[in-house]
Amino acid sequence: MNDSPGWAVPGPSPSDGDRPGAPDGQDGTEGARPPAQQPPAGGPKWSAEQPPPGEWSSPGTPQAPQPPQPPHQQPQPGAGWGSYAGPQGGQGRHGTYGPAGGPGQWGKPPAAKPGVIPLRPLDLGEILDGAVATMRSHWRSVLPITLVVATVVQVITVLVQKYTLADLPVTNDAQPSLRELVDTLGGSMLALVANGFIQLIGTIVATAMLTMIFSRAVLGHGSSIGTAWREARPQLLRLLGLTLLLGLGGALLVGVLIAPGIAMGSVGVGLLGGFVALPLLLWLGIKFSLASPALMLEKSSVPTSLRRSSRLVQGSWWRIFGITALTGLITAFVSAIIVWPLTAVGLAIGLADGGVAGLEDGTAATGWAALILSAVGAVIAQTITMPIQSGVTVLLYVDQRIRREALDLELARAAGLENYGPDPAAPPTGG
Repeated sequence: MNDSPGWAVPGPSPSDGDRPGAPDGQDGTEGARPPAQQPPAGGPKWSAEQPPPGEWSSPGTPQAPQPPQPPHQQPQPGAGWGSYAGPQGGQGRHGTYGPAGGPGQWGKPPAAKPGVIPLRPLDLGEILDGAVATMRSHWRSVLPITLVVATVVQVITVLVQKYTLADLPVTNDAQPSLRELVDTLGGSMLALVANGFIQLIGTIVATAMLTMIFSRAVLGHGSSIGTAWREARPQLLRLLGLTLLLGLGGALLVGVLIAPGIAMGSVGVGLLGGFVALPLLLWLGIKFSLASPALMLEKSSVPTSLRRSSRLVQGSWWRIFGITALTGLITAFVSAIIVWPLTAVGLAIGLADGGVAGLEDGTAATGWAALILSAVGAVIAQTITMPIQSGVTVLLYVDQRIRREALDLELARAAGLENYGPDPAAPPTGG
């Protein structure tokens, strides 16, 4: 056994307290008792205070039977900080433990969990569980935000598809003139750009407010819609600028790489540039994927948030890419099983009204039934998946800061956990 200072021996051991030739109390172990083979002469030589159950006892003095205590019982999963002793050692609920961080420690104590995640580096399951747990426990704040944003976006999308895209010449018997085609495409592109801008604004507002809700959920605090709006509003313009900057930067990168092929009139060179652009876009997208929560939670500027994301992702690119890609696959699957059945029902209704000719002239896909049912499915899917995607991004940001900057200490103080740290004066209690 290790007899380092401050350690409490969990049970009898021949090396601790039964050393041949060692006088009582002089063998370096506090509270050492005489060996079991030595009979008491002239009465007990130790104090009247009896040892704890399961440890040493006098061989000649009868005692009431005591239930044995398991000396090496491991802490149960999910146990709180109260299961472990403080700096002086002591008896916990799961046995005798030494000071946290001491030599020979029997494993890492479970981290405090004031909110939806434990305050320690997270794994994939804890990140996904934290995102879903926040949506489940704070649904009164999360779901109305995403529901309103998704509804507004889909209503505008339905109107654009009905009154703009339906005007595109798709008939086979009539070839439109070049002027008609340009006018129609110009109007449609303008409507699509306006629709995309509305979607961008809605996504930015939802992302900003959800970021604030998730940041409070990490601390175990609730957040109303009004509170989330007041906290997110000062950074909305910067978040818009960050989103536009990333989008324009990606478009510029693609344009620069395919420009030589366009200038040379070579399709092969253009495709080669496009193939080179794809991995670069993916690498930059992951590299700056944590810029949004850094901008919102640190109240920083756009360039500072980009630098912060680059530093946090450095060395963990593949891990963040894997978690982000898996989250995208999960949300895409959830969206598909919601949207596709409703879209199929809408197309079936359109075919029942217009027949097979509706597929040829496009009226089946742009009919009210198909558009409305598809929009309803999209609203439901976005209401569910948008919080998961935002939550995973925020929790990845928190996880990287815990790993690199010991953010868990600051979060513990903000959550009201006293004396939380590597060498606390008293074990804190997680909420």
